[in-house]
Amino acid sequence: MQNLPQYHEHEEFRNRSVKLGEIRALGIDPYPAVFVPDATSDSIAKQFEGNEVGHSEEAAEGKTPLFKVAGRLVLFRAMGKNAFGHIQDDMGRIQVMFNRDLTKVEGLKSEEWTDIKFIEKKLDLGDILGIEGNLFRTQKGELTLFVKKVTLLCKTLLPLPEKHSGLTDKGVRYRKRWLDLISNQNVLEQFKTRSKILEHIRATFKDAGFLEVETPVLQNVYGGAQAAPFMTKLNAMDQEMFLRISLEIPLKKLLVGGFAKVYEIGKVFRNEGIDRTHNPEFTMLEAYASYWDYNDMMKFTENLFESIALKLFGKTKLTLSTETTSHEIELKAPWIRMSMKESIKTYAGIDVDSLSDDELKSILIEKAHVPADEVKKLPRGLLIAGLFEEFVESHLIQPHHIIDHPIETTPLCKLHRNEALRKEGFVERFETFILASEFCNSYTELNDPELQRTLLEEQAQKKIDGDEEACPLDEEFIEAICQGMPPAGGLGIGIDRLAMLFLAAHSIRDVLLFPIMKPEEG
Repeated sequence: MQNLPQYHEHEEFRNRSVKLGEIRALGIDPYPAVFVPDATSDSIAKQFEGNEVGHSEEAAEGKTPLFKVAGRLVLFRAMGKNAFGHIQDDMGRIQVMFNRDLTKVEGLKSEEWTDIKFIEKKLDLGDILGIEGNLFRTQKGELTLFVKKVTLLCKTLLPLPEKHSGLTDKGVRYRKRWLDLISNQNVLEQFKTRSKILEHIRATFKDAGFLEVETPVLQNVYGGAQAAPFMTKLNAMDQEMFLRISLEIPLKKLLVGGFAKVYEIGKVFRNEGIDRTHNPEFTMLEAYASYWDYNDMMKFTENLFESIALKLFGKTKLTLSTETTSHEIELKAPWIRMSMKESIKTYAGIDVDSLSDDELKSILIEKAHVPADEVKKLPRGLLIAGLFEEFVESHLIQPHHIIDHPIETTPLCKLHRNEALRKEGFVERFETFILASEFCNSYTELNDPELQRTLLEEQAQKKIDGDEEACPLDEEFIEAICQGMPPAGGLGIGIDRLAMLFLAAHSIRDVLLFPIMKPEEG
């Protein structure tokens, strides 16, 4: 016999299972197909805020407004002739009053069981109910529904978390998010806000003339970022496949095909570590606009973040926090723009133009304590990028666009149009930092097929040499841009980090409904 899950041993599960059988025996369907509410707790509260409704006697006589609501029974107390409870829906809670004489249970036809006795003995906290009743205010002024009819919509077999201590263990909250949402109204509101952010992002891109598209999650060849992929097998073709690590390559193929402005919001997968800001499965937004460059994308990014702040909070100056400190962040455009070399000079006091490669290596080894064997083989561009990461990022609290990166940091970006920077090997790329975290990555996209092949061949060689995060050569992509990709600007935004910013969340797990967790033992 197959082993039963642990919850079958829960005393409450056994007790409620017995009640379920008794409810069925009374001829009541404990899981009916439909109940259509005509109001929510929130809509009733808003409609009657500050307005007279009537008292309980008028509600008993049906002289006050009649509403149908549905939700979980999360509080219940019997008080003589009446019993009071709270019904929780996705908008909040409303008080209900069951009456010994006037409340009827839908479907109950029994000489042994009165309606109120059924409510008191057969219903449990957590059960989902449909309520039809007349509204009134108690003597304390609380809006309450005088229940005329109650319909059992879902008999629950396991209890909710203990009402006083609540659900506080973060591991349980992340793993069993449904309990977290039931127990913590603020968590439910946070995820609603995340949905509102996405809704606003889509509206902003639509207004700017972008078309939302969908591209494959399963790919023959992965690329567009430096990351180790997840691998799987397509049985139908006996073929190894990869979960995408980026949205970039197929979206650029669409530019070749004639789409002018495209974007996608979708899941990407990187087989890497898990920490406060990383989850192997995360949501990425990537957008590409023909005849734009990274300057256009900087303006668009600033306006997007500013408009989200105005949409959510009605202002652009927000109090946002890291794990240890709160900061007043001004999101109003324009933001600070600074080249990577300028930022190193400004925030670290290091003038890279006056230092040799060996001197840059010494600084990373002696002051940043980067292992010497990691530093000694790095080209100059990655030494500069290393100095930026070690000495600058922590200073970027207010919004900064860090522009003009070394070409070694990316194989997909156009060389700088400034001749001097071009000769030094700098590209037209920016990353956006707020609260010392990166939120955006953008290029003036490379559309030179010869240079693109050279750079991707270098990446492919790194992979052959053992770099797990380097990408294989994608001949189909090179073929596409050989057939002509217009000048374009591209933008990538991590949606989860953006949600962390506006929801003041300290961990990416707080903005993912179901973050990756170790399986629960047992």
